[in-house]
Amino acid sequence: MRALRFIKRQMVYVIPAVMLLAAMGLRLEDPSFLQVFRLKLFDLYNQLHPREHQEVPVAILDLDDETLARTGQWPWPRSKLAEMLARVFNAGAKVVAFDVVFAEPDRTSPKQALSIWLNQPNLEFGDLSPQAQAFAKPILENIPDHDEAFATIIGQIRDAAKDLGVVAGVVLTSEPTERLPMVKAGFAVNGDDPLPFLNAYDGAVANLPAIEKAASGIGSFNLAAESDGIIRRVPTFMRVGQQLYPSLSLEALRVFQGASTYILKSSGANLEESFGEATGLNHIKVGRLEIPVDGQGRFWVHFANPAPGRVIPLWKVFEDDFDPASVAGKILYFGTSAAGLKDLRTTPLNPAAAGVDLHVQATEQILSGHFMERPDWADGMEKISILVMGFVLIVLTPRFGALPGASISIGTAIGAAFLSWYLYTEKLMLVDPIYPGIAILAIYLSSSTIMYLRTEAERERVRGAFSQYLSPALVEQLADEPDRLRLGGETRNMSFLFCDVRGFTTISESFKSNPQGLTRLINRFLTPLTNAILARNGTIDKYMGDCIMAFWNAPLEDTQHPEHACESALVMFEELVVLNEVLKAEAEETGDRYIPLKVGVGINTGDCVVGNMGSEQRFDYSVLGDAVNLAARLEGQSKNYGVGIVIGEETHEVVEDKFATIELDLIAVKGKAEAVRIHTILGREDMLRQQDFVALKAQHVEMLKAYRRQDWTEARKLVGGCRVADGSFSELYDMYDERIDFYLENPPDPEWDGVFIAETK
Repeated sequence: MRALRFIKRQMVYVIPAVMLLAAMGLRLEDPSFLQVFRLKLFDLYNQLHPREHQEVPVAILDLDDETLARTGQWPWPRSKLAEMLARVFNAGAKVVAFDVVFAEPDRTSPKQALSIWLNQPNLEFGDLSPQAQAFAKPILENIPDHDEAFATIIGQIRDAAKDLGVVAGVVLTSEPTERLPMVKAGFAVNGDDPLPFLNAYDGAVANLPAIEKAASGIGSFNLAAESDGIIRRVPTFMRVGQQLYPSLSLEALRVFQGASTYILKSSGANLEESFGEATGLNHIKVGRLEIPVDGQGRFWVHFANPAPGRVIPLWKVFEDDFDPASVAGKILYFGTSAAGLKDLRTTPLNPAAAGVDLHVQATEQILSGHFMERPDWADGMEKISILVMGFVLIVLTPRFGALPGASISIGTAIGAAFLSWYLYTEKLMLVDPIYPGIAILAIYLSSSTIMYLRTEAERERVRGAFSQYLSPALVEQLADEPDRLRLGGETRNMSFLFCDVRGFTTISESFKSNPQGLTRLINRFLTPLTNAILARNGTIDKYMGDCIMAFWNAPLEDTQHPEHACESALVMFEELVVLNEVLKAEAEETGDRYIPLKVGVGINTGDCVVGNMGSEQRFDYSVLGDAVNLAARLEGQSKNYGVGIVIGEETHEVVEDKFATIELDLIAVKGKAEAVRIHTILGREDMLRQQDFVALKAQHVEMLKAYRRQDWTEARKLVGGCRVADGSFSELYDMYDERIDFYLENPPDPEWDGVFIAETK
């Protein structure tokens, strides 16, 4: 006994220690959902403290909606793009990088237009005559080709100065292509081969050869989002097979500096710590600029808010009063923010940012030397902090108690969050406070829970005793509010479920010589069905032999009580299938007669009085009201209609969009003069979109309409169609066939409203 008591006393240290080890295991595993949580936290940091815009020579030539409205739809003739290049370079621009691909010939070029005109049939005034063709063809062929003109001006810009040029954009693809883009730069690798670590592609959409040849640089504008669809990091290099391709922004910076070669530093390079492991890239150098990157050659973008002068609407370039100072000495990225061109990406600051804006944001950071990093030692520091803080909490919480322990835990968690925020704002380091917070929470909760359980042990024994007679929710409320032990009730809108075994008399007779066996069977039957109700916030009101009565929205509030009642009914039938399979196997093994258990369920929703009903000496928590009685009547009708579940009209109004239902009838149940519309449930929400169900329901609705307007011929025809569509409702459609036969011989009153008056419960 002493040893047992000692073990119990030590549990306050042992269990929190286990939680600490579990937290460490979670950190080592680093599951994807927590990775996304960490990224979302970094997004919040960026939103609270965005990068301050610094004046650097970079801007966007924005093909925006106003430009399209002023100058016409995209794509433009290449001659117009050539004019645009002439204007901006004459104004002093250094580099223009295209965030588009010119993969196909300009269809507005004279040669292209000529082929279209000459092959255009059924012109309004007839085909061009041979004489007209002979006259037009040499004229059009002698007009300069737009693509050639575009390539010519690109080449002239390239030849004008070493640090002037046009960078053509390409998009790398996962599908192989016949031709790959040219490579305009050289590469020097210092350290391990970085190729295995870079994002790999199989092909590319390249520019026309003439444009490629004339361009000063060629860069990929591929951007890879994180698992949640948000772009936070941009690549510097990608590869197709063994060929490296720089990003569009990196290539623009190379041309801007007049550089010819990239230097890629990776693990194993001089002054690069890798501890003997190949971990990929560390730094990229282009000209005088050096960029810290992760192993895959990516770097974090510290997004800045929109800034004046960063975006130049493209239409302004063609205006007479265009200001050359807006482009002089700058790298200009040609891209679009027009919604119709669909180059929109999600960033931490903007759910619909123009793709070109990401290239500009990355270029601004590189030019200003502003780099946000998640350092290599971050993982190790986070793991050590978890161990240190966890050990301190394990020792201190039992000594100081739950409330001081909560203060220590909250203080430690706040300290970890503050340190993470400080490193972000002051050092541009991304350090995760989430895992230390998880460890702190797990350790504190386990320690405080054990201490709480010690003080609550006696009260739990009392609760355990009363829970044999009352619902667990009511026991808890009575423990917290003893004044609820009084007569009286309150009016609530509630949902009610009645479930009864069909053919119970036959089952009872088979156990005539074994009443204990019948009791065990009922218990096996009631247990899974009860669990289905309790798991969905239901309260068991009573068991009446083989019948269950349950309700929702009391004593605890449940805003989805109709849905929970219907879902419980479906689960009950699923549990019954499992139980019947077990019973059948047992019967085959023992040689006993197997009688499958079948049930009918009635569900209704309405206002009732709920509370403690009875006398001053003895009372019970129950409900009273017409809605309860109707639920019981609906359960009885399930057999008459040959369905498992019957629900009332008010329940159906709430759940019709969440469950697959069909209307059964308009019926006045026994004991009630007022008619109610009753329905059955076939399945869950996924069935609503199934074509078979949609077709069945449509035909069933038409059948009921024909039936109620006394069009017996049409109704019988539609009954047959419904029966073919779904054979599981044979009893229901047999019933309607019998009614139609009866009404053909005994026509109802012309004013008959379709109500069926039930003669049985």
